[in-house]
Amino acid sequence: MKYYLIAGEASGDLHASNLMKALKNEDTEADFRFFGGDLMSAVGGTRVKHYRELAYMGFIPVLMHLPTILANMRLCKRDIVEWQPDVVILIDYPGFNLDIAKFLRANTRIPVYYYISPKIWAWKEYRIKNIKRDVDALFSILPFEVDFFEKKHHYPIHYVGNPCVDAVATFQATYAESKEEFIARHNLQAEKPIIALLAGSRRQEIKDNLPQMLEAASPFTTTHQLVLAGAPGIEPDYYARYTGNHPVKIVFGETYPLLTHSRAALVTSGTATLETALFRVPQVVCYYVAMGRAVSFLRRHLLKVRYISLVNLVAGRGVVKELVAHLMTVDNVRAELADLIRDTPERAIMLNGYDECLRILGPSGASRQAARLMVQKLKEKTM
Repeated sequence: MKYYLIAGEASGDLHASNLMKALKNEDTEADFRFFGGDLMSAVGGTRVKHYRELAYMGFIPVLMHLPTILANMRLCKRDIVEWQPDVVILIDYPGFNLDIAKFLRANTRIPVYYYISPKIWAWKEYRIKNIKRDVDALFSILPFEVDFFEKKHHYPIHYVGNPCVDAVATFQATYAESKEEFIARHNLQAEKPIIALLAGSRRQEIKDNLPQMLEAASPFTTTHQLVLAGAPGIEPDYYARYTGNHPVKIVFGETYPLLTHSRAALVTSGTATLETALFRVPQVVCYYVAMGRAVSFLRRHLLKVRYISLVNLVAGRGVVKELVAHLMTVDNVRAELADLIRDTPERAIMLNGYDECLRILGPSGASRQAARLMVQKLKEKTM
């Protein structure tokens, strides 16, 4: 069968690539065409556009690149219609993907599956109308979404487990490099524990968060070393604008090895918060935005949830500290980090909370389960 997938950022590229591998196991004749990244390309098929040409964040960047965004939407719609896939699989990225789903429902008979559902439980809950109308099947990776979609909105979904659990489990099963080998390979300091910095995958996130992360962590560099996880598609020169004279090393394409050997981490909210938890690395969630107090006010009145990090959302309580908007200051980040790099009660409590999250998420196998259900539904449709 022919599968058209759309992923708009690095995490979507990762999870879509794992889904593609699982689909190939379920359907030996699987043929892929996609908007995505390098990981999806490595699985096979035809990439129409790289997600780097799609990923614009924030009102001003989106407005500035609106002609490009609209042109990409037109290209995607035209390309799907011309290729006539058996199914279109959308991966997160709701601003783009929900528009594609609406077009397909109105103009074609191609079924639309959504893998990693839009986070409408946090905000823009009105989008449930679009999902009910335009999406044939939704495959959820967060257990609390079942109650939201099925009980609150009477829209049946499939909880398949979380692909981050799969990705981390697969990595840990094959990764054999010792800490000493990792340190030697990256010319790090053998005697100093690592503080990992995960400053986001988009340029705006890096610009907003990395300088304060570095300043907050700088007093600890006498006893620890800072290692920054370079995001896919972000060149070293861009990081150099913000690292300045700070003693920080950058490693690209090795976030999982870095987390394996880290003592603690500063993490910009997103999938990375959950991945950091699965590696059992104590973390401070940092997310700076301009006009922080105004944003905090809007957050309290517009967001439907108490937390922004996936760790806390899965646990249903504050396992990790979230320093968001006006709460993200150098002093706040520094104080929280100080409690996590030592063997403190705060560190032990956080690690216990991580174990609770893992129990709630369930075992690995999300990609396999999603692929099995998708192929089964498509076969039933053709019978």
